[in-house]
Amino acid sequence: MKNYLLIFGTCLALLSCTSSAEKKYQIGQITTPKGEMLFWLYDETPQHRESFIQLANAHYWDSLTFNRVIEGFVIQGGCPDTPAGFGDSPYLLKPEFVDSIRHVYGAVGAGRDDNPEKLSAGCQFYLVHDKDGIPRLDDNYTIFGQVFKGLDVLDAIAKVPTDSTDTPLEDITMEVNVLEMSASELEQFGYETP
Repeated sequence: MKNYLLIFGTCLALLSCTSSAEKKYQIGQITTPKGEMLFWLYDETPQHRESFIQLANAHYWDSLTFNRVIEGFVIQGGCPDTPAGFGDSPYLLKPEFVDSIRHVYGAVGAGRDDNPEKLSAGCQFYLVHDKDGIPRLDDNYTIFGQVFKGLDVLDAIAKVPTDSTDTPLEDITMEVNVLEMSASELEQFGYETP
């Protein structure tokens, strides 16, 4: 009987540990001289989500900057900082338009050139700074994330002085990562998981 109770107790302890382990969510993180932004990565746009995760884990963006900043529109970066811009994108992605995911303030989208297939540049991304949203971009550019922490950082970057090509006069560097966060950690920032 003593051995049975010991085994039963061990099983209960194991079950207790297993059930208390919280699910982890992959969260985008951009650290800049102006502060940190955290954003949800949408499951509804799996190709763009996976592309972001792969490039972040490879530290692709860590030597690049936000090279296009337009207050009241977007802050954009990601492709190598050259006049060619999209010419150095490692690959293109098919669009993943989702009716329920729109160009609202803080949305994270994939940049592209004017190609007729609306293919996204694998490395180019932007964050919407227009507080009223930008509906004209809906179903033309893929949104794959939404900022839930650091909207003040987005505002600060959008307000930096720029030249006639919308390039910041001082480099706004970025370090891009993917964090693993639990639902309870996300709730601390006021974000509720779906």
